[in-house]
Amino acid sequence: MVVTLQLRQIDVQPGQCLTLREISWAEFEAILEELGEHRAARVAYYQRVLEIRMPSPEHEVDKELIGNMVKILLDELELDWEPYGSTTFKRSQMAAGVEPDTCFYIQNARQMIGKRRLDLSVDPPPDLAIEIDVTSKTQLSAYVALGVPELWCYGDGKLQVFILNQAEYVEVETSPTFGNLPVIEGILQFLQFSLTEGSSTARRGFRQWVREALAQ
Repeated sequence: MVVTLQLRQIDVQPGQCLTLREISWAEFEAILEELGEHRAARVAYYQRVLEIRMPSPEHEVDKELIGNMVKILLDELELDWEPYGSTTFKRSQMAAGVEPDTCFYIQNARQMIGKRRLDLSVDPPPDLAIEIDVTSKTQLSAYVALGVPELWCYGDGKLQVFILNQAEYVEVETSPTFGNLPVIEGILQFLQFSLTEGSSTARRGFRQWVREALAQ
């Protein structure tokens, strides 16, 4: 006996992940449409495996603060950037789709000004994507397939920076986007600082840290 469930019958709790296997591309597209755009859940799809993740409150706080610190870095360095948040990036030819916790166009920022509909067969993938608490091979495989050149992963108090090199991610000591700035050290310092002093104070402190580092 085969049991068929509708998505509204499935409840994914915060911090948990639902994995569905043998999902065709057409089914993936239909599930995205049913889930809608205004939702907390994030999806990752690669080679017929679909994951639906529900972020925890801790996850969202870390995501927002790291994203804010990236914006501070970009502004203080006077780099152009376009934010695309948790946009769904997908490409049927690669059987891959993913929704970052947050992401940015930087090197390709000018090309993306004013774009509200993306087609990765024409448009580039985001230059920098950020993921919190990545434990999923599906997510990483999707990023590789879509060709995202730089991926940051934060979890368990550790921030890792990866760059795409010949179809695999290689960990590096600092982000090539931000030159010689010790961004991993700075972000971790002010994430910890935010736990006692609050996010607003941490953001202001991080901006001052960036300015002092650039002045050296």
